[in-house]
Amino acid sequence: MKEITGRVVIDATNAVLGRLASYAAKQALLGKQVIIVNAEKAIIVGKKENIIKDYIERLQRGRGWQKGPYWPRQAERLLRRTIRGMLPWKKARGREAYKLIKCYKGVPEEFKNSEMVKLKTKKYLDFLTLGELEKLLRGGKA
Repeated sequence: MKEITGRVVIDATNAVLGRLASYAAKQALLGKQVIIVNAEKAIIVGKKENIIKDYIERLQRGRGWQKGPYWPRQAERLLRRTIRGMLPWKKARGREAYKLIKCYKGVPEEFKNSEMVKLKTKKYLDFLTLGELEKLLRGGKA
């Protein structure tokens, strides 16, 4: 197993999902423990209807006679699964890097006073937060 060389705490508030995931994947591949807080506040850029349609299609792909792939519905698990897509999952180093990633809703007590990395963002007109997406995938209204 690779030696852990440090810890990075990332605040996902208003961070674009893809950019956040690629940054976290790179840090994990470097051997750092990656902790992402406020996962439900990360955003997906695009029209809400298109985002919801894409995620519902992903969920339904794993149903029926097929045995997967299964996509989670919780915001922190959706984020972690997105990061997994940016790691070399079929190689040992990708699986080891995936074990170094932790995602949380809100900010746990142990990370409240730690220094957090905030990714630069622009202002977007059309977007959906992971928290809203979670509510919609569970059958509620955002």
